[in-house]
Amino acid sequence: MNNSFNNLTSEDRSRVETLLAETEADSGLAPLDVETFWEDQTVARRDPFGKDIPQCSFGAFLTHECVYAELGLEEDYQRFQNDETWAIEVSKRYNDVSEKIVGKRLLNEVPRDPQRKWPEVKQLYDIFEAENVWEGGPSGSWWLKQSADTPEELSGLLDRVEKRLENLRDFLLPENWDSEKTRLAELGEKVPLYRHQRGPCTFACSIYGAENLLFLYYDDEELFKRLSDVISRAILGRAIILDEEAGFTSETRPGGWSWADDNCCLFTPDMYEVFAMPIHRALFGYYSPEEKDRRYQHSDSDMGHLLPLLSEVNLTGTNFGPTVSVGDIRKYCPGAVIDGQLAPFTYSRNESHNIVAEFLRDFELTRESRGLNFTTAGSINNGTRLTSMRLAMAAIQRFGRY
Repeated sequence: MNNSFNNLTSEDRSRVETLLAETEADSGLAPLDVETFWEDQTVARRDPFGKDIPQCSFGAFLTHECVYAELGLEEDYQRFQNDETWAIEVSKRYNDVSEKIVGKRLLNEVPRDPQRKWPEVKQLYDIFEAENVWEGGPSGSWWLKQSADTPEELSGLLDRVEKRLENLRDFLLPENWDSEKTRLAELGEKVPLYRHQRGPCTFACSIYGAENLLFLYYDDEELFKRLSDVISRAILGRAIILDEEAGFTSETRPGGWSWADDNCCLFTPDMYEVFAMPIHRALFGYYSPEEKDRRYQHSDSDMGHLLPLLSEVNLTGTNFGPTVSVGDIRKYCPGAVIDGQLAPFTYSRNESHNIVAEFLRDFELTRESRGLNFTTAGSINNGTRLTSMRLAMAAIQRFGRY
């Protein structure tokens, strides 16, 4: 058992023990008024800062990655992506269990209509000549491969990228784009917009290598800055082209932007200021200039040293690593809904004492300000059981009322 439970006051440890004793007495099912929980959750999720919300918002919903441990299956993420018939059958089996334990069918059971699928638009990594490949067999994942390994190769790559940016629309869109856009519009389908990206630090580490990139700051800061600038212009260029294809102008385009930038933890504040902050200012400045616009960052790593810099962009949502405290996040991101800060392995190892303890810790730190959406500080992983999800829900219902 980690220190989350041990760090509680004796009174809170007693409250946790009482809840867990009741859970054990009911065949491992935490005491929960399921119908009331979901009614209150609907209100809380609408605005976790709301003055009249009945309870803390909950976000630790289990995903398709959790089906294997729950159903006793071998991990096969690759098949789940590629064999839709099998994936839906497994999802239905899982949903039969989830409905009994947490009162919801959590996974999609509806097949995709191939007639409504948009043709592939090239991604940011295509602009930078990187290859996205599946590695690790059935239980593996997608990995973005380097496209440059030396400063000379990187400089040449950026030359070619800048050339592409001069006629980016023709590079991005497939030959059948116009005809497919017309056909899909008749079916009521809208052009998918570009509002989320693997974050600038993580993307740059992928295409050039983490060590290469960090050394580049010291060895050739101008090239380091140039990479940042080209990434920024490429992201904006791709996003604006898709806006235009959807019929939006700079005045009418929907706002909001989000990042997933785990590797930002590798950057010192000085590096981050030079490399990432100009990209944040450009993207958030264009897509999220209004107070209400979404400005979100996921970085499930030990990146608390960057919070003072991120305070500048006034994030409206965060999902940071489990070593980053709710108190520090709230200090530097006062307007952000905090998605966290349950440690992913606390959840996937089904550490009952610590699941409840980490909720008590985080709820206490945000009770006055509100704005907590209790979920994992990072991914939800296989091994996490539906009984643990129910326990987190029960902790909110018992201890997380406003």
